[in-house]
Amino acid sequence: MPKRQLDNDVEPEEFPPLTMESDSESESEVESQVVSVPSLDSDSESGLDSDELRELQEESDFNEQDLFSDDDEVRYIEGADGKPRPIRPPIDPHYSSDDSDVDEANTIGNIPVSAYEKFPHIGYDIDGKRVMRPATASAIDSLLETIDLPKGWTGLVDKNTGGNLNLSKEELDLIDRVQSGKLPTDDINPYQDTVEYFTSKQEVMPLTATPEPKRRFVPSKHEAKRVMKLVRAIREGRLVLKDKKDHNVDDDGQMKLSSKLYDVWENEESKPENSMHIPAPKMTPPTHEESYNPPPEYLLDDEEKEKWLAMDPSERETDFMPQKFGSLRKVPGYANAIRERFERCLDLYLAPRSRRSKLNIDPDSLIPELPSPQDLRPFPIRCSVIFKGHTGRVRTLSVHPSGQFLATGGEDGSVRVWEALTGRELWRLDIIKADTYNDAEGGHPDDRIDAVVWHPKVETGILSVAAGDNIYLLVPAGVFDGHVENTGLETMERGWAYQTDGRTAKASTNVDDDGEDKEPAPVKTYAQWTKPGPQLAAKGCGVVVRCTKRVKKLDWHSKGDYFVTVLPESGHSAVLVHQMSKHTSQSPFRKSKGIVQDAKFHPFRPHLFVASQRYVRVYDLSAQSLVKRLQPGAKWLSSFDVHPRGENVIAGSFDKRVTWVDMELSEKPFKMLRYHSRAVRDVKYHPRLPLFCSASDDATINILHCTVYDDLLKNPLLVPLKILKGHKISSSLGVLQVAWHPREAWLFSAGGDGTARLWTT
Repeated sequence: MPKRQLDNDVEPEEFPPLTMESDSESESEVESQVVSVPSLDSDSESGLDSDELRELQEESDFNEQDLFSDDDEVRYIEGADGKPRPIRPPIDPHYSSDDSDVDEANTIGNIPVSAYEKFPHIGYDIDGKRVMRPATASAIDSLLETIDLPKGWTGLVDKNTGGNLNLSKEELDLIDRVQSGKLPTDDINPYQDTVEYFTSKQEVMPLTATPEPKRRFVPSKHEAKRVMKLVRAIREGRLVLKDKKDHNVDDDGQMKLSSKLYDVWENEESKPENSMHIPAPKMTPPTHEESYNPPPEYLLDDEEKEKWLAMDPSERETDFMPQKFGSLRKVPGYANAIRERFERCLDLYLAPRSRRSKLNIDPDSLIPELPSPQDLRPFPIRCSVIFKGHTGRVRTLSVHPSGQFLATGGEDGSVRVWEALTGRELWRLDIIKADTYNDAEGGHPDDRIDAVVWHPKVETGILSVAAGDNIYLLVPAGVFDGHVENTGLETMERGWAYQTDGRTAKASTNVDDDGEDKEPAPVKTYAQWTKPGPQLAAKGCGVVVRCTKRVKKLDWHSKGDYFVTVLPESGHSAVLVHQMSKHTSQSPFRKSKGIVQDAKFHPFRPHLFVASQRYVRVYDLSAQSLVKRLQPGAKWLSSFDVHPRGENVIAGSFDKRVTWVDMELSEKPFKMLRYHSRAVRDVKYHPRLPLFCSASDDATINILHCTVYDDLLKNPLLVPLKILKGHKISSSLGVLQVAWHPREAWLFSAGGDGTARLWTT
């Protein structure tokens, strides 16, 4: 097919094209203008005669006229042989058929378009003409084009032409259907009915009724003859069978490489498992007691069965009772099978899972390096003396500053003074019965001795006793020499000169304008200081302080002039500070924050420690401000004690904990000890040695070593030393109070079994 114009030989002006005139022209004029064209019948230079040429033309389907249409303009030029040559217009390279592929306008082939970046054109068409680069639209035109989308707009650029690549509606529909997962065209019905070609018609009669021939059931005689012939040849040796060759072994007897075993998963890439997936833990395997024929030691006797049936299902160790059967066929169905499966499904579905990384830590490295208890002696290890005499529980006890005497108070209402080394009773007073004021007021039927504390000065010999609503200050008669008794009584009697019977007087307001004395202004009375009755005075009692509520705790200041009492039921006046030299009592707080459990003075600073149920507050009495609020971390505090240096506090609680709080380090516990199995009743520091102890209702006393360093960078050293056992539990009460010897490593304890004990080294 010609692809270019044939007008390069002769200029087109020499032979103007022949055009057909209108019908009005005469045929003669037309004939005169038409130049004769050589006939195909004439001889040509091809060497073929006319008959052969005619046969070739008849056999060939090619017709030159098919390449051109009737409307094409034809002109003639003179050929090289002097004959006229028709010149027709160039053939359009583009196909008009819809079924053929559209030719590309840019025919650069595999040459990248980037090679034409420096040229004004981007390639060449099929005629060799340059394909110019389209004009680039401005930013505003591009913006408007994205807003007003033209028909078939895709936003893509044709890399061959540089223009916009638009799609027709049919192409867009095709893309939409493919993305939606549909078939590309609607001409195909994917759900058309199935045509059953072979089973659509049921055949009643057989296709052929010819009976089977007999030869199909009788062995072939011809084949039997051939087989016998082969057997005879094998027996005679004329036919030698070859050994079965192993295709996996080569001629040298070696295993072929292709037949060797190989790892199927050699090239398999490991896929990272889902990090969020945590497999469920496996069920616990059954034990011997779940067997249908368990050993006799796993079976329950009648008493154990009754105990197991009486227990709540949530408290039982197992959900079943071990049973024994003679054989497996006698085992009935398991009644809890469905319930166990249901609970297992609930655990798999609802129970949260967590992955815990196992740490390979040497257990010995977690244990702190503590010194041996043998190197920390002395500390109490044995019971040396037992003080017996009280008919009820021994609630409280106190050791004289000299260490020679021990005072105890019990629920029987008696106060007793013992000789510490021998356990001999030196003095006794039924103080509640001896007080006639209680008989006049009616008293309380459950009054008992709640606190006994010796005065910190050795030369006074004063013993303070808290019984019911009263505080008794006395010097036990016959225990000390005359000088000590006189000193103690004189110390208590000095305050009568300042006693104002609940009133205060000021010099500037006691005199009126007429010069006459006025009555002192009344103030609120928290306690009343009175003189004892004759029975109490005969026993050495000097002063009785009448309070409004029961006194639970009592503690002396180190200088011996002040003592603090705790009245938990008194509300805002639960803490009272009493001055013995002036016989006055005052409440340092306007309101109480919680139920007060205990109160103590600082060893040498003007600070007051007040313990509530959960906190220990430290108040500065001189500045009248709150210094710290310690948080021991217990639910209900029972007692506390302050270290002789005043920087550390230990607290015991009813939830079986003993906490050590370092006030220089933090307000929260530095160490929490859980060595007791029941409530902790009392904790005490030794006044001189690095020891402290804790007493509990489990009838045990824990002795611990504590070293407080001068270097603030070092933490206190706590070492458990000894567990003292000797008291008995009575009515769920064990050891109620403890007290250290002032100098020796001896410990005194009061128990609920009605005895007091001395523990020595």
